[in-house]
Amino acid sequence: MFSGCAVSATKLFQPTTKDSSTLSWKTCHKDFQCATLKVPIDYTNKTAGTFNIAVIRYRDTSQHNRLGSLVINPGGPGVSGVEYALNAQYIVNPSVLERYDIVGFDPRGIGSSTPINCLNAAEKDILFASDPKPDNAAEYAKAISDTQSFVNKCVAKTKNLEHFSTFDAAHDMELLRQGLGDSKLNYLGFSYGTYLGTLYAQQFPNNVGKFVLDGAIDPSISIEEQSMVQAAAFDHALANFIADCPHQKNCPLPANATAKFFTDLFKKVSTSPLTITNGTTKRTITEALVVTGTASALYDDAAGWPLLRTAITQALRGDGTTFAKLADAYNGRNKDGTYSDNQNDANVIIDCLDWHESLSNEAIRANADKFAKVAPVFGPYVAYSGITCNLLNQATGKTKITTDQNSVRIQKTATPILIIGTTQDPATPYAWAQALAKYINGSHLITMQGEGHTGYGRGSGCVDDAVDSYLTKGTIPAENLVCGQSGINS
Repeated sequence: MFSGCAVSATKLFQPTTKDSSTLSWKTCHKDFQCATLKVPIDYTNKTAGTFNIAVIRYRDTSQHNRLGSLVINPGGPGVSGVEYALNAQYIVNPSVLERYDIVGFDPRGIGSSTPINCLNAAEKDILFASDPKPDNAAEYAKAISDTQSFVNKCVAKTKNLEHFSTFDAAHDMELLRQGLGDSKLNYLGFSYGTYLGTLYAQQFPNNVGKFVLDGAIDPSISIEEQSMVQAAAFDHALANFIADCPHQKNCPLPANATAKFFTDLFKKVSTSPLTITNGTTKRTITEALVVTGTASALYDDAAGWPLLRTAITQALRGDGTTFAKLADAYNGRNKDGTYSDNQNDANVIIDCLDWHESLSNEAIRANADKFAKVAPVFGPYVAYSGITCNLLNQATGKTKITTDQNSVRIQKTATPILIIGTTQDPATPYAWAQALAKYINGSHLITMQGEGHTGYGRGSGCVDDAVDSYLTKGTIPAENLVCGQSGINS
């Protein structure tokens, strides 16, 4: 689901004077500047050529007493940092915007950088709608066949496939720092972006400036444990949604509803899909899209939960409109059937490169029952994710293209790092923030008590004030600061 790295590779990626890079900026998107950063495909073999890294920056017209650049990453892996940075004025508060250039970049393999390519739009439609949970031998065989087809297309369409890891992307950030001319890297990373930031801090601890890691990932656990913990967190978020629903006027759930309502709904849709009719065009909304839509809504209780209530109300009469809206937003599908980027292709491949899948395909299948016991709703749908990585290893002719997860804790950074964890975060469970705070010695954990994914910029004045003060004044927040979602210290 997320990413890791090889402990043994650390010494291979130390910065050298030969790595220095420059950026030539050109005006773009009216108020922004764009540039292309050239980075080595393989840092251990500079003769292999270069990848292009797309970079964008925003400099506020009222900027004063400039502190440098603040590099941002929205998560993923696979989400475009360039597209995200186009919203610079809404990502950070004015006090931060007035002191920093906001810099976004597409990590290698993503968006406008040298991309990972696997599927076209029609093929993505088929993939996202396909059976996500094999229930018998025939469905399992079909899942293997479909996954093999996906892997084959990735291998055929993307050169240097083994060089798109997050470990490499973290080294690219060091070249970006050099190109920006900053003595230290200031960074704001969300979700997967916390993992990217962690790997940077591990490789270049002396170059760490103001670092905020929000929605943290624990880099020290296995991919199997990570997937299981995340599935359980989504089940817990769904339980919170169910408990809240009766207090809303438009709650579509029956009295005393439990998680079984959703397992029954998913099962029913698997045999009787929902539909959307637009003129003469009819679209089928399958079990996979309903599951994705449900999970997508749980990322944000303020915006997502109302949409989920609407989606369920429609689904009970066979209408898949809002479930499709939720799933499409998550998958990056536009209204015209095109896709905004390659985030799914990049997500799958980068995950495989970052994390070592220790189980065989048959062992993964046997382990599915354990997932279902831990997380009855979402567990069965994430249990088979490791199959792709196993098949990718075989297709590339390598016994293992994935790296081992990183277990070398960070002992010291030039500047203390802030870590933010939200107690009811379904995508990056709070326990991961606690673990990362222990993993990075000298870091400071901010806890936001509330629902949803990540903490900064989501309505808590307490969290925002602590982060803004840290970024602009260097003020370290109180030890183990706990904030309420409404903005009041708890």
